[in-house]
Amino acid sequence: MIEHAPGGTPIRIADQRRHQRVRAELLGRYMLADRREYPCQTVDMSPGGVRLTCAVLGSVGERVVLYLEQIGRLEGVIVRHPPGGFAMQLNATPRKRDKIASQLMWLSNRDGLGLPEGRTHERLVPTNPGVQLRLDGGRTITARVIDISMSGVALATTTTPPIGTAVMVGSTPGRVVRYFEGGIGAQFMLPISPDRFHEGIRL
Repeated sequence: MIEHAPGGTPIRIADQRRHQRVRAELLGRYMLADRREYPCQTVDMSPGGVRLTCAVLGSVGERVVLYLEQIGRLEGVIVRHPPGGFAMQLNATPRKRDKIASQLMWLSNRDGLGLPEGRTHERLVPTNPGVQLRLDGGRTITARVIDISMSGVALATTTTPPIGTAVMVGSTPGRVVRYFEGGIGAQFMLPISPDRFHEGIRL
């Protein structure tokens, strides 16, 4: 997308937005050059780059393939190592940068206005919805999966642990993040790998 300044000089909108960094805590996974996958979480992001919290740092200049929920698949290279992770420069077309800018604007407005979480990412209903929840102290309760995304799950249950409570959803660790009539929402500690995310999933 291109606009023209008063003097007639073209200005690419993606370039205008390049340095507008947005604080965003999005779960994701990344693959380094050795093709191994690791979990991560974003610290902040712009259409041109992203800073991640992660355990395996990679090398400056190394190519990274990154998958972020609500953003999607991204590619880039590591440019520096801030504390606790790395920053990467994104390799994206101007059209892709415009899309990222729009997604970041939506996320920023959602957080600032207290809007409910958008479902821009895929959710599915598993063919085997029954699941056991294990709370701190070993207490186990039965629940039913209403729907699931790669970062969380909506569960039908008569038990409502306090917000922030750590739970094991089957064998998947998470924490309670919201209530709704007849159940709870839990966010996974790490996103589900894309190869596990299908209707036959067992948590």
